[in-house]
Amino acid sequence: MPDPIKNSSPPALGLSVSVVCYDSNEEELRALMASLLSSLRVLKSSFTLAPVAISLIDNSEHHRLQLGLFDACADELEALGVELRLHQGHGNIGYGRGHNMAIRESVADYHLILNPDVVLADDCLRAGIDYLQNNPDTGMTSPYAEDKQGQKQYLCKRYPSAFTFFVRGFVPSVLQGLFRKRLARFEMHSLSETIPTASVPIISGCFMLCRADKLRLVDGFDEGYFLYFEDFDLSLRMGKLGQIAFLPAMKIQHRGGHSASKGRHHINWFVQSAWRFFSSHGWRFFKQE
Repeated sequence: MPDPIKNSSPPALGLSVSVVCYDSNEEELRALMASLLSSLRVLKSSFTLAPVAISLIDNSEHHRLQLGLFDACADELEALGVELRLHQGHGNIGYGRGHNMAIRESVADYHLILNPDVVLADDCLRAGIDYLQNNPDTGMTSPYAEDKQGQKQYLCKRYPSAFTFFVRGFVPSVLQGLFRKRLARFEMHSLSETIPTASVPIISGCFMLCRADKLRLVDGFDEGYFLYFEDFDLSLRMGKLGQIAFLPAMKIQHRGGHSASKGRHHINWFVQSAWRFFSSHGWRFFKQE
C-alpha cells in the first residue's frame, strides 16, 4: 500500500501584498501590477501557491483609484489566482496604518509591503521566498534596488544619529560631499552585491518581504507614525524576532526614493516622527554605528 506521507503534496504557500497609494500615478501602478504578475508567474513555477491577495489601500481623499485600471490584465489575474482588493473611503490615515489594514486581514505565510512606484524583476519573488523558506531564522528581507536611470539605491541602513538625518534632509546637496563617509556608512554602501547579508539593522519600507507570523506578532506598523520613520521602527521591532537580510538576487526598480524639497507639512511630520523614533529606541545626536 502506498505511503500516504510520501505521496502527499507540500502545503501551498500563502502570499499577500499591500500597496498604499495617495493620488498615485496610474502609469506607475500599471507597471507595478504587470511586474507583480510576471514575478508571481515565475514564483508559481517553483512553488505551489495558495490564492494571492493584493490589497490596494487608497489614502487619497478623492477616491480616484479604481480596479478598472487593471482590466487589461484581468485574465492573467484569474489564471494566477490573484484577488485584487481595494480599500477606499477611509481618508489619509498614514502609510503604516494603511498597510496595517491589509496585514491584519492576511492569513498568508508571507506578506509583501510595497510602494506604488516599484517594479519587480521577474525572479524577484522567487529569490525572496526561496531564501525565506531555507532560512527560517530570517523574518524580513530587502532587495537590491536601482532607480529608473539605473543608479543604485541604498535601502539598508544602520541605526542613525540625529545629525546624520539633519545632513540628509536639510544640508544642500552641494555640501553633502563633506559628509560622504558618514552617509555611506549609514547607507551601508559596503554590502556585497553578490551574496546575501544577514543582520541588517534597518530596511526601507518601499519593499519589505516579511514572514507574516512575525509581522502579526509585532502588530504591523506603529500607527503613531503618520509618515517617515515607520519603516525604521518596524525594522527594529522585527529584528528582535529574527534576522533581517539584504538579498542582492531579489531585484527591483524604485522610481522614487530621492530626496525632494519638503514643504511645511512634511517637515512637521518628519520632525514629529524623528522625535517619536529616537524617544522610543534611543537618542544618538552625533555618534552612529
